[in-house]
Amino acid sequence: MRRGLVHALAWSLATGAAVTLSWWGVHTVLSGTVYDPPRALPLPAGSPADLVPAETAIGDPVTSSTRRPSTTPPAAAPPSPSSSAPKAAAPPSSRPAAPTTTPVPTTTAPAPGGSSVRSYPSDGGRVTFDLGETSAELVSASPASGWQMQVWKQPTWIRVTFTRDGREVSVFCLWHDSAPRVQIEERAV
Repeated sequence: MRRGLVHALAWSLATGAAVTLSWWGVHTVLSGTVYDPPRALPLPAGSPADLVPAETAIGDPVTSSTRRPSTTPPAAAPPSPSSSAPKAAAPPSSRPAAPTTTPVPTTTAPAPGGSSVRSYPSDGGRVTFDLGETSAELVSASPASGWQMQVWKQPTWIRVTFTRDGREVSVFCLWHDSAPRVQIEERAV
């Protein structure tokens, strides 16, 4: 009987040691794969209506990802003096259009350390960067409905490209020779 008890105790200790060693090994491997927790961004003071323009420069209304846009047509703005002259339509061209750079509307929220979070809307989607004094980080990028997205990151630039139906809209953030700057380019593919 005593011999059986010694064998049971030895088996229990060996099994406990094996389980502990296995758990420690798996825990060590899996703990290296966990992502850093998301960084909380400071919210600017003021009402949300003050932070986001009613319409972007491209003409699409700014909407939340959790709220549908209004189906009522926007109120007509009074015509500006430069828009009173009729404009001639451009003749059709058989070659693809050259890339165009769009003025970039932004929403700014000051952050600690001299950086600011800015959002850049485009036809293909919305890109948000955290712009510092000498570098930038991609905070988020979300394609518009029906668009596909690719992201490239390098030590001195970030590129987010939205594509759909032969159109390509690229949002570049460059800081290799100056403070971070953002450019939006659109071209036919």
